[in-house]
Amino acid sequence: MDTNTIPKGYWQDASGSLVPVSKIKPIDKQRQALTEQLIAQAKAMQEQLRTFKLDAMAAVAGFVADSAAQYGVKVGGEKGNVTIVSFCGRYKIVRQVQETLAFDERLQVAKEIIDECVHAWAKGANRNIQALVNHAFQVDSAGKVSTSRVLGLRQLKIDDDRWRQAMDAIADSMRVAASKSYVRFYERDEATGEYVAIPLDVSAL
Repeated sequence: MDTNTIPKGYWQDASGSLVPVSKIKPIDKQRQALTEQLIAQAKAMQEQLRTFKLDAMAAVAGFVADSAAQYGVKVGGEKGNVTIVSFCGRYKIVRQVQETLAFDERLQVAKEIIDECVHAWAKGANRNIQALVNHAFQVDSAGKVSTSRVLGLRQLKIDDDRWRQAMDAIADSMRVAASKSYVRFYERDEATGEYVAIPLDVSAL
């Protein structure tokens, strides 16, 4: 039920039932007030952190562009991992862009070509390659293959035209499914010389 449709003098409980306010215990009213107050503050803080992150990412991107311009180079500024250390060496900012890769239908084409290769080659040691291939293309509970295992096949140095064709198919099948940016802040501990993260996660404070 929409909170706007709850009759005056009633509260709605967790099961959706309407309960007269007069029947609600004082401790339950106090609990409701406490949770509403803290959740509202948490959401406001979340919005502040979101705004700060966007501002910080834009500032870092701007600095990267300015730095590159010193050498007559134009860069995108918003992608790639960047570490910025202050002149005094006390502060460090790290920007990271993490991309999640996925594969399209051409991955199955690559698997078929690889299977052809393995079956066409001599027996013996290639049984190990077959096991490696099967392991690489195993899917998890969500039906997805492991990106790292599949890309691991491309590290194998195998001089075979069909194998190289399969590796090209893997490369062509890759696409960026999602991209997430992070910005982290550090301050150097003068006693140890190590950079210590400045936590922005309330649970880490």
